[in-house]
Amino acid sequence: MPDLNDGETAEINGSARLPYVLRNVGGVYSCSCPAWRNQSIAIGRRTCKHLRKYRGDAAEQERIGSPPPARAATGSDANDDSEKAAGPALLLAHTWENDVDLAGWWLSEKLDGVRAYWDGKQFLSRQGNVFHAPDWFVEKLPKEPLDGELWLARKSFQRTVSIVRRQDKSDHWREIRYLVFDMPALATGFEERVKQLRECLTDHGCDFATPHDQTRCEGVEHLQAELARVEALGGEGLMLRQPGSRYEAGRSTTLLKVKTFHDAEAQVLEHLPGAGRHKGRLGALAVALPDGTLFSVGTGFSDAQRENPPPVGSTITFRYQELSDRGVPRFPSFVRLHADAKQVPPAPSVKPSSVPKQNREATAVAAATPANFRRFELIEGNAAKFWEVVIDGNDVTVRYGRIGTDGQTQTKFFADAAAAEKHAEKLIAEKTKKGYGETPAE
Repeated sequence: MPDLNDGETAEINGSARLPYVLRNVGGVYSCSCPAWRNQSIAIGRRTCKHLRKYRGDAAEQERIGSPPPARAATGSDANDDSEKAAGPALLLAHTWENDVDLAGWWLSEKLDGVRAYWDGKQFLSRQGNVFHAPDWFVEKLPKEPLDGELWLARKSFQRTVSIVRRQDKSDHWREIRYLVFDMPALATGFEERVKQLRECLTDHGCDFATPHDQTRCEGVEHLQAELARVEALGGEGLMLRQPGSRYEAGRSTTLLKVKTFHDAEAQVLEHLPGAGRHKGRLGALAVALPDGTLFSVGTGFSDAQRENPPPVGSTITFRYQELSDRGVPRFPSFVRLHADAKQVPPAPSVKPSSVPKQNREATAVAAATPANFRRFELIEGNAAKFWEVVIDGNDVTVRYGRIGTDGQTQTKFFADAAAAEKHAEKLIAEKTKKGYGETPAE
């Protein structure tokens, strides 16, 4: 396999239009992709699928070594925002980019819950914060470490967070289930770990913990059909696990997430005022990615969230379709306030200010309201298609294709906003007549 000497760089194609840059500086390897940048572990231990593809899995595993032991944030650490309050060494997923044949992989629904690591005594978040579950909830859990999700139901993330972040060990936990998908401490292949997981939970008679369902992926058509089914029910997407793979800390190409949209995190810099029906409340959030890229998020908010928006300095999760040539997320939509978010001042290197004009143009609908962006889907037999329309002043942009793909985009320009709106309504009527149903903006 090729390698990089000290000071050398290499380019490798990924999901963005421009290639990602790999570097070796003094034996520290890095990649310009978001997956490498956004990891919450030491720089020297980070890896990504682009580094693995270029250097090989064996070389990368030898470089980063074995996973560090998980450590609970207890005592003074529990309220410490410093790096020493590190979370457990979890296996994290890459995004599937149609570059791997997933036939034979293990398929499961991507849960809209709260990731929770059971260390044998307590639940820990990804950042190492303790979830104070009642004694009756955990009394039958095994002493072995478990990796899973505290889950209530689809589209119930905020309710889940409000329960698991309480410190009073309330009876509200009876609404929660712990869906377990792995046993991190076992040095065996995935199938054997799942088998032992099922036996372990059965032997202990756990009332609130169950193994998460896993089924074999039969190929691309099966994958797309299952993705369409899960998303139509309000699910997040799918997770795919490579057969025979071991549990490893950090992002791994053995675990892939498949979604119609991509998710990412950004820091809130400013509240931008609304107009029209949103006058007097939030119109959009001015936000920044970890690399400093500025843009705004104006869709996906409920009326209550516009009245009481995420605070400046907090971290949000947003959903987008793709990155522009300048690395700006296109069609960003608010999903949630981060589960571990705390109100902190914005990073000193980024000044809260209006989003640059070129970034507003690149996102096209970054500050669009739900009235300006509408999505429709048709799921019938083997067909699973989407159609979207955005009205941006005098412009009408439509994007369409099979669910799970980027689709195609077309834009038409009109003499005035009234003509643009009339054209969009005509297109919507045509799609509705063909059987397309509108999906919620959030």
